[in-house]
Amino acid sequence: MDDRRITDRITELGFELPPPPKPVASYIPVRVAGSLVFVAGQVPAIDGEVMYPGLVGDGDGDVSVDEGADAARQAALQALSALRDALGTFQTLGGIAQVTVYVASAAGFTRHPAVANGASDLFVDVLGQPGRHARAAIGVSSLPLGASVEVAVIAQLG
Repeated sequence: MDDRRITDRITELGFELPPPPKPVASYIPVRVAGSLVFVAGQVPAIDGEVMYPGLVGDGDGDVSVDEGADAARQAALQALSALRDALGTFQTLGGIAQVTVYVASAAGFTRHPAVANGASDLFVDVLGQPGRHARAAIGVSSLPLGASVEVAVIAQLG
């Protein structure tokens, strides 16, 4: 993939590739294993502040579905930043294989896929066909740092 094309596309979409994430515990942000690249779960943050903390719900949560999708989009951008940092460039990135989106959910919330679309759509909008991926959208009772969303990615080298 063309590094310049990807960074230009992110800008065209009105986004900015954030600085590479720093781990907040005992792990590394990215692990290359053969032709697969595993990106640790990304909690969406801007300037060190968690975006939309709390539980996602349909009127009964701290975070709306649209805000949750926005948070998932930011986490996906952070995953791209982590990939670029670990690989040195997007040139060796073959595509996104799997995305797992964890959604801190209010009781009874079932629209996890709508929140996860924030991440999925970002990968496709930025990378095109190589951004299409398998996905799981999972509801949980809480996430690190009180985040409403966490996104983990498995990419493939190309």
